[in-house]
Amino acid sequence: MQDTEFNQGLMDFIELSPTPFHAVEQMKGRLECMGYQCLFEADSWQLEKGQGYYVTRNDSSIIAFKLGKEEITSSGIRMLGAHTDSPCLKVKPQPEIVKKNYFQLGVEVYGGALLNPWFDRDLSLAGRVSYLDDEDEIVHTLINFENPIAVIPSLAIHLDREANENHKVNAQTDIPPILIKLPNEDKPNFKAILLQLMKQHHGIDDIVEVLDYELSFYDVQPPSFVGLHQDFIASARLDNLLSCYTGLMGLSEAGDEISSLLICNDHEEVGSASSSGAQGNFLKSILERLAGSSENFSRMMTHSIFISADNAHAVHPNFTDKHDDNHGPVINQGPVIKTNANQRYASNSETSAIFRHLCKQADVPVQSFVVRSDMGCGSTIGPITATELGVRTLDVGVPTFAMHSIRELAGRWDAYYLYRVLREFFK
Repeated sequence: MQDTEFNQGLMDFIELSPTPFHAVEQMKGRLECMGYQCLFEADSWQLEKGQGYYVTRNDSSIIAFKLGKEEITSSGIRMLGAHTDSPCLKVKPQPEIVKKNYFQLGVEVYGGALLNPWFDRDLSLAGRVSYLDDEDEIVHTLINFENPIAVIPSLAIHLDREANENHKVNAQTDIPPILIKLPNEDKPNFKAILLQLMKQHHGIDDIVEVLDYELSFYDVQPPSFVGLHQDFIASARLDNLLSCYTGLMGLSEAGDEISSLLICNDHEEVGSASSSGAQGNFLKSILERLAGSSENFSRMMTHSIFISADNAHAVHPNFTDKHDDNHGPVINQGPVIKTNANQRYASNSETSAIFRHLCKQADVPVQSFVVRSDMGCGSTIGPITATELGVRTLDVGVPTFAMHSIRELAGRWDAYYLYRVLREFFK
């Protein structure tokens, strides 16, 4: 697969995945095309070597694995982890706001979002809705309105003369999106509006009542190549759908001898403490079922390795002082090994050496990232997974600008480079 084909697939995947629910749905479809079979946690499993399987939790996290011919307790399992969620604006349970006849929705900030870039964007709404059908059954479905239905206008510079010097965004009062100009001050019912929209735009005719929802606003502008030579990819949710897609493409070329696994967790951006997050038991419970016993699980983990793939901060040419001079990753110069002396990343010399060797085998450049010693360091699912499983773990990622913005920027070569390394890893 060449870089243009790979990157076009990546951008298509991101565009079709405005929420973690949609990302998992997209991955399920691709896995089934690869011959992977669906499993359910509530069922008893009869697994065959050489076959691929996948299982989901909460519709927002997914594990896919392929059983190799070698005995899993002695050969271990090669694992890659990423996350399906990105910072966004989530609609509140009772969101209706009417001011000066403008109908707005109250939103909650999910994760560490950069809020300023959300202003003046064409926004749509997507997520999961639970409703009561005409047979009095509860049904869960995914919706995506696709078209721009809302906007958060900026306040004009004439009314905020210090906007370019000292502008702060109040998450409660400044960012409720505007949906419509009403003829009067009557407050509409959002669930009633949602019901009608689901009938009109999604053809859901059996809906009687909207019971609840998890809906997020997103920017409808599609991903694109940018730059004089099209060197960059600009898109929403590069952190971390880029790693989800890259991991999936790497898994698609997994070898037949050693078992391989991909996990994409939800809720990483808010600490991972949920049943479908990395701090939950999703991965461990699946691995225990594959191992068959506590002793076999411990043996399997000893022979296994886990790569946590999550985007890294590229050194910004306008803000070079935000990086350690010797550890500022540059876009399109290869994937990044992330290390931290205080274990905010799980990489150590052993796992880093393995990844460097894989990069050499794949003929891919590799870089290092260490946060400035006088700055705080973020974290990933890497340390969480290492703690939960006791498995050798490595943190890597693709260098990115504007992380947690509504539109991020990565290098077209870096995504392809990471794919080539992960292909080598799974082979």
